[in-house]
Amino acid sequence: MSIEMLQNTRLEVMRFLEKDVDAFVDEYLIPIDTIWQPADFLPPSNSEEFLDQVKELRELAKDLPYDFWIVLIGDMVTEEALPTYESWLMNMEGVGQEENNGWSKWLRHWTGEENRHGDLLNKYLYLSGRVNMREVEITTQHLLTDGFDPGTGVDPYKNFIYTSFQELATYVSHNRVGQLAKQYGEKKLNKICKMIAGDEMRHHHAYSEFVNRIFQVDPSEMMLAFQHMMKHKIVMPAQFLREAGHKMGAAFEHFSDSAQRIGVYTANDYVDILRKLIVRWDIGNMTDLTAEAEKARDFLMKLPDRMAKISERLVIPEESHVFKWVTPA
Repeated sequence: MSIEMLQNTRLEVMRFLEKDVDAFVDEYLIPIDTIWQPADFLPPSNSEEFLDQVKELRELAKDLPYDFWIVLIGDMVTEEALPTYESWLMNMEGVGQEENNGWSKWLRHWTGEENRHGDLLNKYLYLSGRVNMREVEITTQHLLTDGFDPGTGVDPYKNFIYTSFQELATYVSHNRVGQLAKQYGEKKLNKICKMIAGDEMRHHHAYSEFVNRIFQVDPSEMMLAFQHMMKHKIVMPAQFLREAGHKMGAAFEHFSDSAQRIGVYTANDYVDILRKLIVRWDIGNMTDLTAEAEKARDFLMKLPDRMAKISERLVIPEESHVFKWVTPA
């Protein structure tokens, strides 16, 4: 099938599903006037108790370990780079910027919800007293400036595979950070991370449903897109993470090492998410596939076990990289 024919098919499918976008918004997103806002979880600056509450927050923050801060900062910077992700997804085949386009409506509403995550974590880090905010802000600006390439092009099938995977990955990360915060007695941060994780899980359910709908109408091409994304691996949104004065992507490996060391997001989690997506979309029982798509399905069914064996050989450095982001306790 030619590239032009593939594009036409995807455009037709996206237009076919567009009729349900309002229902997707109602089911998977929360009205602006009722959803939580960052101010709900932070000391109110217009209160006479503001300074006392900030002091308490800073005291609790002192007990959180170094790698924890690196992961929390990396998660925050990833959330702050949201404008890049929105602009990328707005270029998908079948979306467009028109006011009456259902998919662009979804993406704007989704962006509005996601934007709160970075705002909340940024303010918490600022108040904590443990972070060199200027260095973190430089990292955030670099991540926005360096751009974003998940390897999907403008293909909506590949992009929805990516977002299905990444929303679940960010749920895992925020949820685990929250669990660790609770263990160290920081209940406020635990609640913050739990609320953010809840949003990520809702968004995961939405994007995985988009993929499920596409499997129902274009199974072979959707299967090939799934295989393509997993064969080339799902790259993290913060893959180009860097500190001031360093080359693009130099900080990402160290950030990943910190996440692995404290068990926030590991190679095993990557494999586990793949297994969950295979079950979610019932890949093993998929029928009416072309010969090429059947091979892709077989590849996907064997992939988790292969990746699990590779992850067993992964060695994580015991020593933490010294980032410019964190100030001594």
